[in-house]
Order: sequence, then structure tokens, then C-alpha cells
Amino acid sequence: MRRAPGRGLGGDAGSRSSGPGVTTRPFVTLSVAVSLDGYLDDARVERLLLSNSADFDRVDAVRAASDAILVGAETLRRDDPRLRIADAGRRAVRAAAGEPELPLRVTVTASGDLDPGLRVFLPGGAALVYTTDTGARTLGDRLAGRAEVVTLGPEIDFGDLLDDLGRRGVTRLMVEGGGRVHTAFLAADLADELLLAVAPVLVGDPAAPRFLHPAAFPGGSERRMELVDVDRVGDVAVLRYRPRPHAPVRD
Repeated sequence: MRRAPGRGLGGDAGSRSSGPGVTTRPFVTLSVAVSLDGYLDDARVERLLLSNSADFDRVDAVRAASDAILVGAETLRRDDPRLRIADAGRRAVRAAAGEPELPLRVTVTASGDLDPGLRVFLPGGAALVYTTDTGARTLGDRLAGRAEVVTLGPEIDFGDLLDDLGRRGVTRLMVEGGGRVHTAFLAADLADELLLAVAPVLVGDPAAPRFLHPAAFPGGSERRMELVDVDRVGDVAVLRYRPRPHAPVRD
């Protein structure tokens, strides 16, 4: 278990550098599939599959182009994802380029409530857990031999997390959720790109998880992101957004 190096000197939103002598932060892509009314899932035990097979393949390609994939602990506990690249050809391309066959699997937990039996910690690829001082005490040596545990201090600071990933050589980070993690990246202005897959489904259940939680987002409702691209993937619309400088809406 180790503590991450000290806080960088982070600049403006979207800056790729954290200051003199500090490795460049990775390019951050938030990847999410939502219902038409903004839900990540319904409230049933079985996971609601919002994407179709073609969209799952698109997500697999984004994973293959990433150095690391990050999900929150709540998503691990709820969905138990493997965070693997499904397509053998894509894994082979990575290996031929001298890269690890699988991206680094990253999770974040403030509490340290993680089961070492989760599939993300199975052999085959490296795993990294960012946590707090309290979470580190809770974890103890529970993940020894399964994941490296990095303590960020009394609370999770996503800027510090990106600084540490940059020092590890991660240049592209894919963030797959859940809602609290997506909210944290957007609220801290740390997302470079948002890939939003919108499924033709209505959930409407207040007990179901939503894409974003209430937060003080930079610029508030007057700040607009740039719509870079729109793709039709079967019955799913994939919107690619990138942040741009604050620009108030005018009549």
C-alpha cells in the first residue's frame, strides 16, 4: 500500500499538465449509456441492457484504445464488471504494439468496502485501487496480490488521482461510471470528452440510478459543451461532446 505523490500544481480546466516536473495528466473520456430520461439502469436486480450488440462493440473499441479504465466501487459492487477487452483481435493489436494486452483496471473507494472476489481483481491484467486513509485501514491487506492500493489522503481528490495516473504513463483514461464518479469528474472540470449513448428506453423510476447527481457544475446552466459528433448505432444515438470555454446563452 502506498500514498500517492503530493498534489500537482494543476492549471485551468482541460489542461493536460499538472505543473513543472509533473507528468502530463491523461486525456479523460467519460463513457456512459443512458435511457431517454437519463437513467443508467432500472431498479431491478437484473442489469438493464441499454446498449445493443453493435454499441457494446463500439465500447470495446474505446476500451482497446485506452491505457486505463476506471469505475467507482458502487458500480463494482452492483454489476461486478470484468473491464476486459472482448475482441481477441484488439487485444492482439495492443500486444503487437508493445502495450499490455488489457488496460489498467482502476477503481475508487472512499470507504474501502471492496470484496477481493470481484471479477475486476481476477488474474490477468493489473488493477489499481485509489482510496482514503480510512478506506486504506478498512482494506488492510485484503487485496494483497490482487491490486495495488494507493491512498490519496483524508478524501478522494480526482485531480490527484489523474496526476498519479499520469506519472504511471497513462495517457488515455476511460471512465465508465457510475453516476457519482461521472458527476465528480464533471463537477471538477476534469473531463475532456463525453461519449453519451442514448437508448430508446424510458425508466421513470426514482429508485433507479441516474447518470448525474446534483452538483455545482462549472458555469452552471449557461455553460455549453461542444457537440463534436453524432453517430447512429442501430437504435442507439451516440453523442460526442467536449467542453469548451464558458459562453453564456444569448437570445
